[in-house]
Amino acid sequence: MMKTVDRYHKWVEWSDEDGTYVGKCPDLITGIHGSDPVEVYRDLCETVAEVISHFEKTGRELPESRTRPMSEVA
Repeated sequence: MMKTVDRYHKWVEWSDEDGTYVGKCPDLITGIHGSDPVEVYRDLCETVAEVISHFEKTGRELPESRTRPMSEVA
């Protein structure tokens, strides 16, 4: 069975505008910033897990996972 945290798409990309790496999970949070992409992804995953835990502890319904990675390259 898939873990709840795995239902949400997470990624890290470079932002020229901000001059830093940005970790994103738009279904749950706005973003995590940092200079090391590996650390940003680790922090992003931890934050997403904390957000999910908070929703579960407070009895709130989690938002639907709408962001999907590209499944085919044309």
